[in-house]
Amino acid sequence: MSSDFERRDLLKFASAAIPLSALKLGLRMPGLDADGVNLHLPIADSFPGQPPEIVREMVTVAHFDLKRVKELVESRPSLAKASWDWGFGDWESALGAASHMGNRPMAEYLISKGARPSIFSAAMLGQLDVVRAFITAQPGVQRIRGPHSISLLAHAKSGGAGARNVYDFLQSLGDADADPEAPISDEEKTKLLGSYSFGIGVTQQIDVTMQHLQGMKIDQFTWTRKGTMGRPLYHLGKREFYPAGAPEVRIKFAEDGNAMVMTVNDGEMTMTARRA
Repeated sequence: MSSDFERRDLLKFASAAIPLSALKLGLRMPGLDADGVNLHLPIADSFPGQPPEIVREMVTVAHFDLKRVKELVESRPSLAKASWDWGFGDWESALGAASHMGNRPMAEYLISKGARPSIFSAAMLGQLDVVRAFITAQPGVQRIRGPHSISLLAHAKSGGAGARNVYDFLQSLGDADADPEAPISDEEKTKLLGSYSFGIGVTQQIDVTMQHLQGMKIDQFTWTRKGTMGRPLYHLGKREFYPAGAPEVRIKFAEDGNAMVMTVNDGEMTMTARRA
């Protein structure tokens, strides 16, 4: 049982978050007992931040499931503004997900609940005046890529007929689309496939694979740390790549004797892994 001293300390701490008038009047706040002790312990270490698993679900389902999005936003209204880092700083908001998927009902619902519009949502929604104003105010902004390195032109294309005016305008600029990848043959990619280790832990392993994309006639060259989401790789030339959504990151492959070695450079962080 807590001592009187410990209870006084709890009350002092609580007064920083609970109106002093409520404490003086002896009112019981929701979720607290008569002594001001939280009845719903334990509280997650991430509090008051949103639970990461819910944020990730929100951004994931914002690609395709409006019913679930509404359930989550009704439960936690601030999730309309949720963003998630898929890896290497590839940040994506719920609205960003809806925008590159061309999901107009999803985007309009999220904006109505407080999601922050962007040039990418404007392009998908066919808001030519907004897109034009962005580019007039900040020349060259059309070259900035969205989540997963998806271009502004691709967002307009995903908007279909309702965004054709924006698509035509961006097309006329000549630099609103993604840069082409440096060529690399499937045979050359095959030489790089496999599992690369950078430690002895079960998650200290990178799998480089070719993943077939359903509905598309391509295989995606993919980098995946065990237990995380795979990141598509884009070739820059000479076995050097960058992961989707992170064009500043460099992932290089080189032969070292009989082994293939991968080097990842992300700002001040450098990681080396060897293929088993």
